[in-house]
Parts: sequence; structure tokens; C-alpha cells
Amino acid sequence: MATTAKSKPSGASGMTYAAAGIDLERYDGFIDTLGGMLKRTHGPRVISNPGGFAGLFRLDYNEKLFARNYRDPVLVACSDGVGTKIKVAQELGILHTIGIDLVAMNVNDCIVEGAEPLFFLDCLSVPQVDQRQCAAIMSGVVEGCRLAGCALLGGETAEMGDLFRPGDFDLTGFCVGVVDLHRAMNRRSPEPGDIVLGLASSGIHSNGFTLARKVIADAGLQLGERYGELTDPETGQTPALGEAILTPTRIYAESIVKLGRAYRVKKVVTAMAHITGGGLAGNLERVLGDKVDAHIRTSSWPTPGVLRLLQERGGVEEAEMRRVFNMGIGYCVVVRPTFAEAVKEKLERMGERVYTIGKITKGKGRVVEK
Repeated sequence: MATTAKSKPSGASGMTYAAAGIDLERYDGFIDTLGGMLKRTHGPRVISNPGGFAGLFRLDYNEKLFARNYRDPVLVACSDGVGTKIKVAQELGILHTIGIDLVAMNVNDCIVEGAEPLFFLDCLSVPQVDQRQCAAIMSGVVEGCRLAGCALLGGETAEMGDLFRPGDFDLTGFCVGVVDLHRAMNRRSPEPGDIVLGLASSGIHSNGFTLARKVIADAGLQLGERYGELTDPETGQTPALGEAILTPTRIYAESIVKLGRAYRVKKVVTAMAHITGGGLAGNLERVLGDKVDAHIRTSSWPTPGVLRLLQERGGVEEAEMRRVFNMGIGYCVVVRPTFAEAVKEKLERMGERVYTIGKITKGKGRVVEK
């Protein structure tokens, strides 16, 4: 789609919005295409609101057959972006996966609190609306919402030509979920003897890309090259470096929500953590409290080849890698010891790769990696 301003109608005088860089006809044309995309994520709790200035979402069904029956509902909200992973997506022209990343970074934070993700909002900022570019990005957001089981309720597409160069964009998101207060994770705490389960990441996810891009540039790595370190030991396939680092952040929402519903009464899960910037230790420490430590065996799961490639070619110290990247564990679930094996099996049946990576002991709120 053309991005140049429309010429001034014959006989018209004075400055126009289009001449200043914002073509409202092009913008409105793209916005008109979004309705069908959003509806692909809508369930019966979304209330139709044509022409509305905001989306409407029913917290509970009014049909008794489908009622969620929240006794003391608490809303859970979070906001996040995807950082400089956007720069790699721009360079390769692969834009649909970045929208999945956006949803993942938000819903994975939401479910840590024990919440069911309800709906999602996005903000896509571009210099000017390019329909193919914007549609590719939004298709990923829609797919992410579908995978997370939440509705894409609305959002914003902002033309900001004075702030962005041609081809640049930024993407942020906002997620709202709900949890019954008695089941909220902030009302629980790990206890000595609890077992730490680690759910495998799909790769780098969406943190540490400033360091990753620096290593790629300084080491002369090529995004289109297939390096031996990237070979998947299970499939034997070797993706290109760009494909490997753009693998979307895994969305754990479906598995974690189902796990919560399987244990509605028993206190089985005592803490959870989404492993993002700060690595496993930095994020797991946030949910330990000040009376226990988590002892983690770093040899108990495999490190993704793409991270080892970056470490070896970039000469990055192990401690720095673990401080910046997830190192192969994208999400942690801390469970009571008598239920650890059952929870592990449930999550594996849901499609997760799960490792028993550590144990909770008496302590002062630290994560000890060995």
C-alpha cells in the first residue's frame, strides 16, 4: 500500500493532514479490516459494541450452564512489550511471529498470579500505516490470543511519522485476567520440601535481545546461516539463525489454567514464576518470600543451542548468560512434594516439556544455582 500523502483536491487551499504525513483514508481502510481478525478471538463473554470507543467484556456468563461462578473475583492486569526483538523481525521481514511474542509476554505474567486471561489490548505504533506490514503483525497478535484463550478486545494503531523512520514500529500490549481471591498466588508461599518444576522455553523468548544482537554483530554471525549448534537433537533439523532467534515466546496459559482447574481445593501449587529478564534466579526469587531458598540444579535440563551459540561465539560468561537469558526454562511451577510427579505428568500430557529442576529449603529468599 502506498504511504505517500494524497494530492490536494483541485481548488482546495491550505495545509492538510495528508500533506503533513497522516493519510486518514489509508488509516481508516486498515482499521476497517481489523474487525474480522478480532472476532476470531471472541467468545460468548465479548459483547458486541459496533462503533464503540472501548470494548465490552462480561466477567461471568449469565447463562447458568456456562457460569464461572467467581465467589470473590479479583482482576489481574499487566502490560509489556517485546523489546529489541523487533529489530531482528524488521531486518528479516518476518513480522507475524512478533505479535505472538507480545501476547505471550503479557499472558505469561498474568497466569503467574493464578489468573485466567480474559482479554488483551494492543498498541501498534508505526510511521505510517502500511497495510501488509500491519496486517502481518496483527495476525500474530490474533494467533497469540487464540493460543492463550483470551479475546483481542481492541487496541490502538498510531501513526507517528515524526518519531519513527520508514519501516520502524513499536508494539506494546495489555492483558486483563481474573482470579478468585482465595486462589490468588500472592496468598500462597513455598514451603521447605516443595519441588520446583521447570517448563521448557521455546528458545530465547523476548528478553536479552540487545545482548544477542551485539554478539551477532561483533562475532560476524549471519542471520541466514545454519550453524551446527542450532541442530535440534530430536528432529535433526537445523534452522537458520534468524529463524531460531525469532521463534515465538511459548505461551503457557492453556496448560497453567487447566492445571489450576484440576486442583480447585487442594493447595498443590505454592508459587509460579515467568522467566524473563533477570533469568531464572532473578524471577524465581520474586515469589519465594524471605523464609525459604530454592536450590536449582542447572544440569537438569538442556540449554537451547541458540543460547550456547551466542555464548560461545560472543565469549559471554556463564553467570552473565544466566542473568540475562532464560537458558531453556521459560516458566517455573513450585508444587508440594507429594503432588510433584502427578503435576509433571499432567503438564506433559498438555504438551509441555517439564523438568524437575530443584527443591525448596529453609533460607532467606535466595535462589542457589549449582
